[in-house]
Amino acid sequence: MSLEVKDIMGRVAIAVLKDASFAEIVDAMERFAVGAVTVIDADRRPVGVVSEDDLLLKETDTVRHSVSMFESRRQQQEHQKAAGVTAAQLMTSPAITVTPNTSVRDAARLMHAKRIKQLPVIDVVTGHIIGTLHQRDVLRVFTRPVEELQADVRAVLPKPAAFTIDIDQGVVTISGWVEWKSQALALTEQIRLIEGVVDVRSEVTFDKDDLLIIPSGM
Repeated sequence: MSLEVKDIMGRVAIAVLKDASFAEIVDAMERFAVGAVTVIDADRRPVGVVSEDDLLLKETDTVRHSVSMFESRRQQQEHQKAAGVTAAQLMTSPAITVTPNTSVRDAARLMHAKRIKQLPVIDVVTGHIIGTLHQRDVLRVFTRPVEELQADVRAVLPKPAAFTIDIDQGVVTISGWVEWKSQALALTEQIRLIEGVVDVRSEVTFDKDDLLIIPSGM
């Protein structure tokens, strides 16, 4: 079974309007115990994100209005954010979003690549924000019940072959027999892709090594 964002997302859309004040943003972060909030327009469409790092610039960046031509674009943007007082001025834009049908694996990759801990979830038709996916939601797949993991592993095994499966803290140990080495390797990779599997230890044996390359002339 391939888990999708809709299976684990939070149904609360943690967001503020573009004209929300600095104090309102801080209040929203404290109320929901999050490190960032989505900024939405009047039609509830995400347009950016304000993070704790954006807010901290108010303390760490002492430059407010004077910007040097020799500074990088990032430095100039940080100065502008430090002087900002509304969500529209403080946010990082555009907002990075996912939809309910995005796979959890793809969402996790996006979080890792962009170094972000939460993603607004939007309706694929309207673009409205309908929830929030937190990093902790994604990590919960590694606490799935053993029975669920067993069922998912069984679903990818060839039939009617007999295999023994043992799962301990997300680590799957599988033993059995297949005809070809390539089948054993493919089976390991299929199990590794199951949400909630931490690692796979294969004890599957095979009769024929179809990956062995024999040099010509021998």
